[in-house]
Amino acid sequence: MSAEQTDVAPAEYPDLGAGTNAGQRRDTAMLADVNLEVTVELGRVRMRVRDLLQLSEGSVLELDRAAGAPVDVLVNGSVVARGDVVVVDDELGVRITELVGGGPQ
Repeated sequence: MSAEQTDVAPAEYPDLGAGTNAGQRRDTAMLADVNLEVTVELGRVRMRVRDLLQLSEGSVLELDRAAGAPVDVLVNGSVVARGDVVVVDDELGVRITELVGGGPQ
């Protein structure tokens, strides 16, 4: 540092008031049409490359989760909920059973 003195003063900001939920709703409405990637994760497994190369049709991967255990619902890679796998009109779905902290309310 140099020997010169620098004037330092605290920053002053205008009072913006207590705020309201109306502004929060407006912000949420602005984001309503943004697309997010939602992924449902059944489980994970770590494998060596040699084992991966030996996979073929009919191979079974043992996951780190018990059958019937809740699955993770991820939004852009972050877990936001957990749920149970269900069948809806012959397609798989997830019934949300728990919202994880910071998830949508």
